[in-house]
Amino acid sequence: MSKKKTGKTEFVRWFGPILDSLRALSGSAKPKEIMRWIGEQHNIPDEVLNERYEKTGLLRFQNQLAWARQYLVWEELLSASKYGVWALTSKGWETHLNEHQANEIFYKWVKVFQNLRKDKTSETVDAEAEKIIKIQEEADPDLSKNKLKPTLMEILQNLSPPAFEQLCGRLLREYDFENVEFSPSTSQDGGIDGLATLKLNSFVNINVFFQCKRFADVVPIDKIHAFMLLMDAQPRNIEKGVFITTGSFPKAALEIERHNPRLDLIDGDQLVEMFEKVELGVSPRIVFEPDLPFFEQYLGKTPPS
Repeated sequence: MSKKKTGKTEFVRWFGPILDSLRALSGSAKPKEIMRWIGEQHNIPDEVLNERYEKTGLLRFQNQLAWARQYLVWEELLSASKYGVWALTSKGWETHLNEHQANEIFYKWVKVFQNLRKDKTSETVDAEAEKIIKIQEEADPDLSKNKLKPTLMEILQNLSPPAFEQLCGRLLREYDFENVEFSPSTSQDGGIDGLATLKLNSFVNINVFFQCKRFADVVPIDKIHAFMLLMDAQPRNIEKGVFITTGSFPKAALEIERHNPRLDLIDGDQLVEMFEKVELGVSPRIVFEPDLPFFEQYLGKTPPS
């Protein structure tokens, strides 16, 4: 897709120069070194280098490079360093980008984010791009609360039923389940049920029956009753049943769980925590915020006479 000449996607033009600068700087460098190299090689005047966004006060050029770097990380051209050093990957060493190719990368990721969001709209990709550009002008890419990427829950709820169930199978393996197997899906069920073995210790294994369902809201109680019937109908002895959902459970379902030690209910909040605990499909991010009680002791202090 060709770029609209609005002037608002200016940060895309720096995709190629960032790669060029890192090749010239032996493959890795601090952001300031990269800014200096690009500024000199592209004859960028001081007033442009020091221009700030009126709304946020961020340096425009610095912020544009930071966002360009983020797309290059997603494209696996730069490594995702946590220590403020930008570095080329082996793919990045071999990649040279012109503005057209850079723009294609930008729109590729616009489409990815648009497709992953839970609430799809009929807006064009260009309209989605305008939203993303506005976000980028308002926030540093390292801020944890930027709205560019969909949340984990949005992604989970937007997966197809088979994909969600396969992903839950992967999650179970991360939690030491073995012999995870799925039964064929049915049109009535809208998904697939699975069996797995959980090794408790060197002597004891238990058979676990699980079901994975995407719900945006509350799981109907009849789904829990049906799950219990399916569990009882299994030919092998089932010691535990696990119902996994992106939604929440009604009080009646939680009451059933409380009185039935064979049943475990995993709601959307618990599911996200499980992904985060084993860092499956998510990356931790540390954000430093001022400790206001600490600084309170220094406020209002008068200098000694």
